Amino acid sequence: MMFAEDFLGYLAMSPTAIHAVEEAVRRLAAAGFAERREADSWTAAPGESFYVRRGRSSLAAVVVGTQPPAEAGFRLVGAHADMPALRLKPRAVYAKEGCLQLGVEVYGGPILATWTDRDLTLAGFLVASADFGAPQVMPVRLTQPICRIPNCAIHLNRKVNDEGLKLDRQKHLPAIFGLTAEKSPTDDKLRRALAEAAGVDAATIADYCLDLVDTQPPALGGLDDELLFARGLDNLASCHAALAALLDPPDEPVGPTRVIVLFDNEEVGSGTYRGAGSTLLDNLLERLCLRGERPREDLLRALAKSVLVSADGAHAVHPNYADLHDAHHKPRLGGGPAIKVNAGERYATTAATRAYLALCAEAAEVPVQQFVQRSDLLSGATIGPISATRLGVPTVDVGAPMLAMHSIRETTTASDCEMLAKLLAAHLSGATAVIE
Repeated sequence: MMFAEDFLGYLAMSPTAIHAVEEAVRRLAAAGFAERREADSWTAAPGESFYVRRGRSSLAAVVVGTQPPAEAGFRLVGAHADMPALRLKPRAVYAKEGCLQLGVEVYGGPILATWTDRDLTLAGFLVASADFGAPQVMPVRLTQPICRIPNCAIHLNRKVNDEGLKLDRQKHLPAIFGLTAEKSPTDDKLRRALAEAAGVDAATIADYCLDLVDTQPPALGGLDDELLFARGLDNLASCHAALAALLDPPDEPVGPTRVIVLFDNEEVGSGTYRGAGSTLLDNLLERLCLRGERPREDLLRALAKSVLVSADGAHAVHPNYADLHDAHHKPRLGGGPAIKVNAGERYATTAATRAYLALCAEAAEVPVQQFVQRSDLLSGATIGPISATRLGVPTVDVGAPMLAMHSIRETTTASDCEMLAKLLAAHLSGATAVIE
């Protein structure tokens, strides 16, 4: 239950990627990790622990091993902190039919219907600047329900239950957040609310990036609290498991250097300066090899002795839709993490890395399951293939099983997430040798 309560606490603090990274920073700092900036000059000595942020919404955390990376390599865990959302447009506030509305764009691939008829609020970040000083990025979150995307009444849409809810992204997704007689309202009232929540003067807000987010808190469910319900389980479950694994002190000193990285923007392809397609992880690993006389060669040698675990949510078999799974690869809730395989390389798992992670699971005394998409359905993708390609490092994809992925409210079990954390801890500790 302690793990579940800690996980719920992490979820409650992480409505967006920047908040998830902020909460990770708080936990790392409490454990003695120092912050280092990419713009500063620094080296890393054995035993040191620190973290680096990029863009405030991506983070890498490091525990330097007792052996040089060229000799022991890296043990890497990659995850992503972003989640599908409805994001405010730059000029979001407008009036229509007497209602104040917020125009939104779709971020990633949410199940749009699940955003309707929910108590919603706003979270994201502000860019504030006082007296023409350097702009400051700060997380912001409104706690009270302020907006809603009301459904169309069945009396006006009689076929909705037979044909399904069909939403036009431009016309049907703008949220209602008040009433007005104005034809061209400003966002002044919104800015004042954001300023109050962030503790700044509204006049200093230069810009903002905000998502509609669910106000319902994460919760345990089921008569025996077996289930866990929350937004963003894909992929905050992996972010929390990676943090728990890194902060779990090993029984003995670890030779390899341990690194976890939480990327932003996976849900839109990772092709940003803070996504898995960026240089964030490449640059960090290179700087960890600067102590040697031949740093470039040390880096190449280190990568050849490394392994990456890409942690991202896995599809649990749904009892009402079991036919959508391959009959022989149906991960179940409560059955342990699922290793993900795809012949089209949508996942980076190979036979060798699958065997490696199975050995880690054996060392951690954790069961593992297998997930393969039905051959007649398109598979999802992760940061695994992107990172494996950039680094040239053997990679395996794994995740906690969950239902309703990309819904505003997903379902998993705390036990699966705890087993994932134990599995990642065994990997990071070097419990199993890298398979060459």
